[in-house]
Amino acid sequence: MSAAAVPGGPAPTGGGWRARVQKVGGNLAAMVMPNIGAFIAWGLLTAMFIPTGWIPNEGLASMVGPIITVLLPVLIGYTGGRLVHGQRGAVIGAVATMGLVVGSEIPQFLGAMFAGPAAAWVLKKFDEAVQHRVSTGFEMLVDNFSLGILGLGAAILGYIGVGPVVTAITDALGSGVDWLVTNSLLPAVSILVEPAKVLFLNNAINHGVFGPIGVVDAAEVGKSIMFMIETNPGPGLGVLTAFWLAGPKAVRPSVPGAAIIHFLGGIHEIYFPYVLMKPRLIVAAIAGGATGVATFMVTGSGLVATPSPGSIFAYLAVMPRGGYFGPLLGILLSATVSAVVGVVLLKAERTQEVDEVELQEAQAQSRANKTVGAAQASPSGA
Repeated sequence: MSAAAVPGGPAPTGGGWRARVQKVGGNLAAMVMPNIGAFIAWGLLTAMFIPTGWIPNEGLASMVGPIITVLLPVLIGYTGGRLVHGQRGAVIGAVATMGLVVGSEIPQFLGAMFAGPAAAWVLKKFDEAVQHRVSTGFEMLVDNFSLGILGLGAAILGYIGVGPVVTAITDALGSGVDWLVTNSLLPAVSILVEPAKVLFLNNAINHGVFGPIGVVDAAEVGKSIMFMIETNPGPGLGVLTAFWLAGPKAVRPSVPGAAIIHFLGGIHEIYFPYVLMKPRLIVAAIAGGATGVATFMVTGSGLVATPSPGSIFAYLAVMPRGGYFGPLLGILLSATVSAVVGVVLLKAERTQEVDEVELQEAQAQSRANKTVGAAQASPSGA
């Protein structure tokens, strides 16, 4: 469905900063989301079999490194290439990503998100230029050799140039995060993260920024707080609780079901329409998010992998052995703070009541926000 086809929602235009940001975020998310199962497999493998895991096993733990440094980036590059140019784009995207993987010592998620689609775009333009000039009977020969030659060039370019550049970017991001941690400023990241989530940039932020940094941290110390910043279900649960306690009476019956889907199912998008209906509630989400991050920092908490989806069950699955207290306390406190602030904000409104039409309009707007990026990330040439 196109953005313009969302019932009750305004048709997003191609211009404007929000549309451009959502387009980028949608493309990044579209490369990661089909491969979430592989990320979960790696997370469970890590939680169970590394030396500090639940069932330490040196042989099985030997798979942890190759999966995170080779398999997952190649899957992302493959998916990104397929979005641009179908199966041929997928193959050249995977080949191009291998250049980055071999030319770097860190997981090349960011590099794969660039190299896969870029290599597929070059191949697509080549195919468009020569498809009417190839003699009958030579199509397969041209197709195979063009992909092979361009794929080799993309892999070499990735090995020599793109890999080191992305490594430098990742190192710079890591240094910035270290500076925030050292100066106790990491909770302030919630000021950016929580509003971005409502614009459906949650997956792009989590898997495109925090994920790669967290993987490096986890490889060094066995856990990372980076996996918990965007995925924390506490702020969203607090917002929904505030609506249940003090929101418009017409909306309250829908809240318990949304809370179950959000907290147990990990589908955070379910609470976004509630924030869009009462935009001031973003303050509650920010307060809850900052509280959670601060708690994680104080308790030295971390996860061994990204909990995806952000369900409490996924959190429990990737908590390190003996590391339950800090993450659970952070989720509880972030939900409590978000709920308290949300109730205060809702009660401060002069007009308490809205009808279900307003919620439906907010849901339509939420779908429109999501569709801006999703429509841009739809596969072509498949």
